[in-house]
Amino acid sequence: MIGEKTVHDHPFTASTASEQPGIEFSFLCSRSCSAKHMTLGTREKIWLFVAVTYLFQGITYSEELRRMKRAVHPEAFMSINELITYKGYPSEEYEVMTEDGYTITINRIPYGTQNQGSPASRPVVFLQHGLLGDASNWVTNMPNNSLGFLLADAGFDVWMGNSRGNRWSRKHQKYSIDQDEFWAFSFDEMAKFDLPAAINFILEKTGQEKLYYIGYSQGTTIAFIAFSTMPELAQKIKLYFALAPVTTIKYAKGPATKLLYLPEKVLRGMLGKREFLPQTECLTRIIAPVCSHQAFARLCRSVFFNLGGCNLKNIDVNRINVYIAQTSAGTSVQNIIHWSQEVRSGKFQAYDWGSSKKNMEKYQQVAASGSVCWWRRTRDRGRRQKQGNQSRGKLLIHTRSWSLSLFPVSIKM
Repeated sequence: MIGEKTVHDHPFTASTASEQPGIEFSFLCSRSCSAKHMTLGTREKIWLFVAVTYLFQGITYSEELRRMKRAVHPEAFMSINELITYKGYPSEEYEVMTEDGYTITINRIPYGTQNQGSPASRPVVFLQHGLLGDASNWVTNMPNNSLGFLLADAGFDVWMGNSRGNRWSRKHQKYSIDQDEFWAFSFDEMAKFDLPAAINFILEKTGQEKLYYIGYSQGTTIAFIAFSTMPELAQKIKLYFALAPVTTIKYAKGPATKLLYLPEKVLRGMLGKREFLPQTECLTRIIAPVCSHQAFARLCRSVFFNLGGCNLKNIDVNRINVYIAQTSAGTSVQNIIHWSQEVRSGKFQAYDWGSSKKNMEKYQQVAASGSVCWWRRTRDRGRRQKQGNQSRGKLLIHTRSWSLSLFPVSIKM
């Protein structure tokens, strides 16, 4: 039932991850081929594949992997509700229907551990994650370092969104995730449909007229669009806090953003039409234990955090396997294509559907009513300082040594 909540009032008790059976690998040849017709490169590739297959099979069944699994923090495999209740906080979960038929999940921490009064009397704050994120981003650290818990303990009624297409918002009134039509969306639709549905539901549920909005990365992008094009929605915002705000990404230079410079046809050929980087339980249960091992920990940190820029002073390195296991939550390929269009055009504009007939009306900048606080980070390989100066508002809080990928999990929040 849409709008129905799931309440978790008691802490989740997590036992050590049980040993999982190994993954069987098999190499099947659909046809035989003569060795004399093989090139040296082909033969090498086959032997490499066989070697890697047996290596992973051996690791999967080994006692060493079992020890690595036991070393993984139990929070690595928890849901958002479990992450919240594991730390002793109350948790509620709601499903909300958008105007275009998607069902998005919203998580709530109605009060903190030290203030259990009526939520109706508390100021409401809504947190919206960034690209490839989910609501777990706000509760992944310990209570004294997680923004969701900090706000709850400070007396706020905390709500956290999950954008369409991530691992918690994969339902539609008409389409299934196996249909191309389900994935035909980008941050345009998140701004036009997801954000209004979430905000209106929260205000109706709490009986309040306005709320505080905190967006991170793409969470700021959809807010800029929504609050600029829907003044009636902007009127419901007391104050908008923009963490690592993004509009155009013309000056992006990070390793991950280089993918966006590829021609659109190439991207579509590589990525397909549906989802991009979905989280799979099977892969998570392999990667998290491996990254918990001392021999691989540094490599995992380097690969994971250098994608967006990193200052390890701002994170709890002992929770690397938790961060990695909870990432990424996935999005649509069309959303990635939209960001690619932003890179190549250098403009903050609506998604280009490829023809004048299908093209949506281009985004028009309108001064949003209400106040905006803008946080920018210095160590961001995904977006250069020049870009931030293009679209920043009157109030800029400049903080050194923060990077785009680290805002939600920073221990200096």
